[in-house]
Amino acid sequence: MRRFLSQRPIWLALLLSMGIGSMVARTVWTMRQDEWAFAERNNANLVKALEQSLGWTLSAMDQSLQDVAIKLEHPEVMQLQQEVRNTVLFDRPLRAAGIMDVYVINSQGEIVIDSGAMPPRKANYADRDYFQALMRGEKEGLVIGQPVLGKVTQTWMLPVARAYRGENGRVAGVVVSSIRLSYFNELFKSLDLGPGSGVNLFLGSGTIVSRYPYGDDHVGKSLAGTANMLRFLSERSGSFVGVAALDDMERFYTFRHVGPYPLVVNVAQSTDVILADWRKSALQLSFFALVLMAGCVGLAVLFTRELGRRQQVASQLQQAEHYLRTILDNLPSTISYWDQEQRNRFVNQTSREFFGSPPEALQGKTAAEVLGADGYAMVQPYVLQALQGRPQVFERTITTASGDVRHVHITYTPDREGNDGPVRGMFAQMTDITERKRMEEELFSEKERMRLTLQSIGDAVLCTDAQGRVTYINPVAQRMTGWQAFDAADQDVDVVAPLYHNNGERVEPSPVRQALGSGKPCGPTRGVVLHRKDGHRYVVEETASPITDRHGHLNGAVMVLHDVTETMALAERMARLAQYDALTDLPNRVLLQDRARQALALARREGKSLAVMYIDLDGFKQVNDRLGHDLGDELLVQFARRMQAAVRQSDTVCRQGGDEFVVLLPGLDGPEQSTVVARKVLAVCQAPFDLQGHEVRVGLSAGLALFPQHGSAFEELARHADTAMYAAKRSGRMQVRCYAGAAQEPELLAQASDSTSELA
Repeated sequence: MRRFLSQRPIWLALLLSMGIGSMVARTVWTMRQDEWAFAERNNANLVKALEQSLGWTLSAMDQSLQDVAIKLEHPEVMQLQQEVRNTVLFDRPLRAAGIMDVYVINSQGEIVIDSGAMPPRKANYADRDYFQALMRGEKEGLVIGQPVLGKVTQTWMLPVARAYRGENGRVAGVVVSSIRLSYFNELFKSLDLGPGSGVNLFLGSGTIVSRYPYGDDHVGKSLAGTANMLRFLSERSGSFVGVAALDDMERFYTFRHVGPYPLVVNVAQSTDVILADWRKSALQLSFFALVLMAGCVGLAVLFTRELGRRQQVASQLQQAEHYLRTILDNLPSTISYWDQEQRNRFVNQTSREFFGSPPEALQGKTAAEVLGADGYAMVQPYVLQALQGRPQVFERTITTASGDVRHVHITYTPDREGNDGPVRGMFAQMTDITERKRMEEELFSEKERMRLTLQSIGDAVLCTDAQGRVTYINPVAQRMTGWQAFDAADQDVDVVAPLYHNNGERVEPSPVRQALGSGKPCGPTRGVVLHRKDGHRYVVEETASPITDRHGHLNGAVMVLHDVTETMALAERMARLAQYDALTDLPNRVLLQDRARQALALARREGKSLAVMYIDLDGFKQVNDRLGHDLGDELLVQFARRMQAAVRQSDTVCRQGGDEFVVLLPGLDGPEQSTVVARKVLAVCQAPFDLQGHEVRVGLSAGLALFPQHGSAFEELARHADTAMYAAKRSGRMQVRCYAGAAQEPELLAQASDSTSELA
């Protein structure tokens, strides 16, 4: 209590500092909430204004296109002269910024009427998504297509179309206009949202229409399935904090759907920009608060230190005066004398620490008065025994006057008159053994921690004596060796944990024997195999170290086995992935080049020839576009399997990338064999491919270069084979050509039948 009272200024300063810190923290938090609320309101207003502007533009376009479509459904309109017809159809021209000319497209996708040119400009739009959807009847009303690069204007635009019907009531064509994507950027650039922020416009399918101010690099890219896009499409409007899929930047998104149209506009403001001013203000407030808090605590500490120094000086003066009384006051133990009535006659200065009173205050008091009722009750049996002439030695725990808990060793020695005289009193010696007790507890705790550590460690640990007999194994070692701790005790370590090399030979001498013999650590060694009792095997990394006492005498050894079975298997899998294509499991270009170097060296040594063939699939892109990338990948896998079956085991089929393949044909006796191989390669594509119920036919074009006629290095042969392959493509495909020189057309080695070529 006295120590607590002496440190009251520090406690008061700490409380004051905590109060200042709490107030500043609350203020900073309130400022942050206000900043965020302002950004949320401001962005919501911006998005609403943008949504209304875009909705008005689309509504005006829809009305104009609908007016043209209705007029086209009257046969007499199409019979008018060109100038009159254009005047009738486009009597309500759109004057909004960014809106382009209106085209009337017939059922074949050709422009038949052009609001901006007479005669109409030439272009075909049959491949546009909106044209196909309207002509097939998949969509009705106003259709917004994917952003495209205009065929006539060569500018990025967003097409908006409606169908018009003929006399039979069927769809006869499409009326389409477009909005320049630059219009959106001009609309959005008036907003200053700060660095890393912008305005985005998406289609309902997740396709990017405009990202200002990021340019047109991502126009047409789909973000469908991303977390932010799922949130945009699940609600009509709202705000949230998300991380952009394109640049991994955290932003505050506020979005709205544009009227009834499949468009979503959002304002994406960087959270760093929103909180920039708040962070600056918060940093300043926090700095000043910390300075103020540190000042309060510092002044209190200085005041308390000065007060403590004065008290220490006074105590030292008082102790110096009493130390002169007796030499016993210098002893570290508390020495006291008690008479037969258990009254104190003497106590040295150490009584201050335990009893909180100077020796003068204790003299004449009974033991019960000094120790208190509870304290005296604990020592009374020992006191009575000592006053009867029997020495007493015991230990107990006491609480000092300052509140510290101390362990003490107490000795009561009777004071007799002569050897057999009556007892006049007793000497009491009380020694503080708190530190020794603490060390004993720490040693026990350390031993317990070591035991629990070995029990919970993920590696197998085996301890032996100096003769190599097992003294301890942890649970992991029991699992890996198949031995229980009580069965493994006193067993030879080589019996409990037998280690073998990968070739099946026994590790001799074992790591533990090496450590015991040399007195030095052994290992770590990876790739050693541990055989368990039931025959199961683990690939381990083993280390062994000798155990010595503080005098350097060898007491035993400890071996640690780390299970690396999965690590080694993973390393093998990674090594294969480095040399093989992940999709087709064919050798990749790295492995191909290595095999090519070996094949060229062998060809030079044996005087033989080899060939390098480049193959490109014809029609693969159409399959990919029509059936999707998954079935396109399945086509590549099936083609790879057919190619491996068509060539020799000594040949190497490599996937170059995409739908390009390379074949290395070593050990050829002459150019004649290349013709046979060319026919086999062409036969690979004669049968159709079954892609999950879709029967698909594709062709191939191949080029071939021979060693040594067409080059002495693999890179040179590959370049010439690639040249011959492109010559095969130009000549009609489904053929194999052989390189014939830089100035000559590659020679035709093999060609498929006419029906097969046409199919390809």
